[in-house]
Amino acid sequence: MNRFIYKRYVQNFEINLLNCKLLGRGNNGVVYLLPEGKIIKICFEPESCEKEYAILKRVNGNRYFPRVYGMNGNYMIRDYVDGIILKDYIKEHGLDRDLSIKIIDLLREFKRLRFSKIDLRCKDIIVQPNGNLMVIDPKKFYSKQRHFPRHLSKGLYKLGVLDYFMSVVRDVSPKLYNQWHRDIKDYIQEKKEELD
Repeated sequence: MNRFIYKRYVQNFEINLLNCKLLGRGNNGVVYLLPEGKIIKICFEPESCEKEYAILKRVNGNRYFPRVYGMNGNYMIRDYVDGIILKDYIKEHGLDRDLSIKIIDLLREFKRLRFSKIDLRCKDIIVQPNGNLMVIDPKKFYSKQRHFPRHLSKGLYKLGVLDYFMSVVRDVSPKLYNQWHRDIKDYIQEKKEELD
């Protein structure tokens, strides 16, 4: 952990948000870019901050997650993640085999990290300028049970690339394909019926 970052922003809270760039506002909080290139995420609920921080702290140093430096009350300091959210990336560039394999590898890493929730939304995956993937806003990875990528599948379906993604899963990992394809097919069918 960087002691300077911790002391300045967590211990002493030497932050004037008027001097920070607002990066975004979501359901859980507001995110600002700090002068050193880190971010402060201010959560609306302290419990939400604690849960997200606990996940990031547990996986600190993993290549798929931003490094955290500390938290206090309803805010945390973590690395800034540059890039474009997966949904927007696919809209602009499409989904190719290489990106599909990176998504599969990310989900395999979830299993390796012993997450009980093997799922996330397209908006929580950032495609970085170098092509690597990074997860932001991790939620309930250790507390919610989900054995297949339900939200991810829904997002890929809406983008019109789910069938292609699943063909790559079948090719690269028949075992994962066999574990997921029936649940994904049933879930997407259920969503279609809700829209009718």
